[in-house]
Amino acid sequence: MFDLSSIGIAYGSLLMLVMLIVLLLTGMQLAFATGLVALTFALGWFGPQALPLVSSRMYSFVGSYVFLAVPMFVLMAALLDHSGIARDLFDAMNRLGRKVRGGVAVQTLVVAVILASMSGVIGGETVLLGLLALPQMLRLRYHRRLAIGVTCAGGALGTMLPPSIVLIIYGLTANVSIGDLFKGAFAPALILAALYILYVLAAAKLRPDWAPLPSDHADEEPEPTPPNWTKALMFPILTVAVVLGSIYTGVASITEASALGVVGIALSALIRGELNATMLKQSCITTLRSCGMIIWIGIGATALVGVYNLMGGIDFVRESILSFSDSDGLTTILLMMAILLVLGMFLDWVGVALLTMPIFVPIVVELGYNPIWFGVVFCMNMQVSFLSPPFGPAAFYLKSVAPKDISLGEIFISLLPFIGLQLIALALLIAFPQLALWWA
Repeated sequence: MFDLSSIGIAYGSLLMLVMLIVLLLTGMQLAFATGLVALTFALGWFGPQALPLVSSRMYSFVGSYVFLAVPMFVLMAALLDHSGIARDLFDAMNRLGRKVRGGVAVQTLVVAVILASMSGVIGGETVLLGLLALPQMLRLRYHRRLAIGVTCAGGALGTMLPPSIVLIIYGLTANVSIGDLFKGAFAPALILAALYILYVLAAAKLRPDWAPLPSDHADEEPEPTPPNWTKALMFPILTVAVVLGSIYTGVASITEASALGVVGIALSALIRGELNATMLKQSCITTLRSCGMIIWIGIGATALVGVYNLMGGIDFVRESILSFSDSDGLTTILLMMAILLVLGMFLDWVGVALLTMPIFVPIVVELGYNPIWFGVVFCMNMQVSFLSPPFGPAAFYLKSVAPKDISLGEIFISLLPFIGLQLIALALLIAFPQLALWWA
């Protein structure tokens, strides 16, 4: 076999990148592409004796106790999706939203914040809002782009608000406290949601025809039936209080809180008479599919980073990035942000986190920045990637349930103002680190 180590780390890094891009362009899944590249370089650079080291890194990733929180939170989101809790919550808030111009869009964002605080994933939340909120706004003759943008951007808030799966994966990769990450992300996530709400209210003020009231229509719709407020609000608020309250107060760890969340949603569905064998089966299948994707990408990316580390690649990248550094390291941070934004346009967030954070986090710490702050910045960066063309997953989730006359191109165009708001929030977070470190 050709000795790859003879080409040196610089050309080895380039060859590794080219191989990864070529394999991805063939349509191969990221998990298998990274695994194949890792295997090729492990054998070609070190020989068969390096394989046990690679396998030990993979085992340490999937064997982490904290990693149990991931399937628990995904299962909680799946149970939420398959119950009527979210629908009742939306219907209750809808009664309030109809009173204010742009109120239904604002109410959609408020519901999105509550749902994100219950689940921590974006797929189910975006689909839920696409089924509940988008038809409602279109029926009330909201401007299509405003309705689409609010639905899609609101659904993606699950990546930012605790208990975010993105923060959990970052915490595992960077070896930092996930509880501290949850505390740090809370205020920036609310700031982002507030920016969305201010944009909606400003658009409704400047362009009243973009967000008409029901009374503006000649065929005014009848007032919806008063909801059961206790049934609609008690279960979501109780779930958020139990999960986040137990984490922030130190009563339970992240893993324990995730289990409490599953029990809470299951009991809520049981009390509502919605828990049955079919619902449990569908929720478990959804969880297995989501977690299987995360674990496989994690295995491949961990193997690739492990091999690259053995090659001396992390030191090479570190020296290359630090060569761009200025006195306070801000240029280096901005360079990392640019790299993450580009990678996020083409790769799944799990792959981006597992491929880059083992390299970036030590550099961030060496520059004197707080890794908790950087984790929140990374999470905000991934917010942008969820909406960005050509592969923004939130847009594809919404497309799967949107009316057929709404094209993928129209969804991406509708998201442009919200991407701009995300970049503003990202800039504020970089300029004012205390937004993520207020609790310290």
